[in-house]
Amino acid sequence: MVDREDISMVLDGILHPEGGVGLVSGGFVGEIGVIGDRIEVELRFRRGRDPFSGSLRRRAVEVLTDAFPGMGVGVTVAAAGVPPVVEPERRLAGVDRVLAVASGKGGVGKSTVAAGLALALVEDGYRVGVLDADIYGPSQPSLFGVEGWLPVAEADGDDGMIVPAESSGVKIMSIGFFISPDDALLWRGPMAVNALRQLIRQTAWGGLDYLLVDLPPGTGDVHLSVATELEIDGAIIVTTPGRLAVADVRRGVEMFRSEGIGVPVLGVVENMAWFTPAELPGNRYYIFGKGDGREFAAGAGIDFLGDVPIVMPASGSDGGDRPGPAPAPGLREYYGAIARRVVDKVGGKC
Repeated sequence: MVDREDISMVLDGILHPEGGVGLVSGGFVGEIGVIGDRIEVELRFRRGRDPFSGSLRRRAVEVLTDAFPGMGVGVTVAAAGVPPVVEPERRLAGVDRVLAVASGKGGVGKSTVAAGLALALVEDGYRVGVLDADIYGPSQPSLFGVEGWLPVAEADGDDGMIVPAESSGVKIMSIGFFISPDDALLWRGPMAVNALRQLIRQTAWGGLDYLLVDLPPGTGDVHLSVATELEIDGAIIVTTPGRLAVADVRRGVEMFRSEGIGVPVLGVVENMAWFTPAELPGNRYYIFGKGDGREFAAGAGIDFLGDVPIVMPASGSDGGDRPGPAPAPGLREYYGAIARRVVDKVGGKC
């Protein structure tokens, strides 16, 4: 027998991205009814056009269907005078700029580009941190050679703060520090979002000029969570040449531009733009295509920040040498030029 209390517990596990409160705790659930073998739930929002109402309704249907197999589920949305959600402070203390690094699809070397940009900023004298928000495929620990880092906590008033790893002057925090490399991270959306929120709020970043957030590929709950938890100063979109890769970039750009997120897109970086073999330094081979990222940026009305070639020999990362302790000499100039363009667009301390 399904009762309303069981349903309420399931619904409260769904977090509204604004404030991170459960639907029941935040007052977003109205009537709950159980009629025979059917569950009926009414969701109420404080404004008629809540940007998350559609996705939360779909999520409620999904989790209730999973939790109560055999029951029919109906979820309706009605606007009501729900008290405003108290939003957390979206600026991290001591962090001047937050930049998101994203991609429309996996396999384009997004994490490698994020690491390379972080190191280029450090070389230019900035204080830099990297938050590995790719919950399902954390790679920054491997890229920076700190896979064995064991996080420790330090006291900060009544709260414990997690000390980030550090490599080549870059502070790194990743969910990869808390799980075994052999474990599959099979977390549902709310669990992943909660873990990410803890990393954001409980990391002792200290003073940073730039915090780079390495997002998962595509679009989803993690992207919405980061955008509502942090005030992001700009997004950098990574792609490879090729029409299929660039087609996925369009969705990422539109996500950041959407009304519910509203993050400025700083521009596009084209990774693996060409390959030059060591024995033929004057040759360029456009393995995946030529100039598609630049062409997309021009058509979308956003800046092209630069391209990064493939440098051999590669040692475990996509599109270039392992960044730690520093980018390969052949890549340093490319990352440096892109980093300076980013700084010019968002500003930063010298």
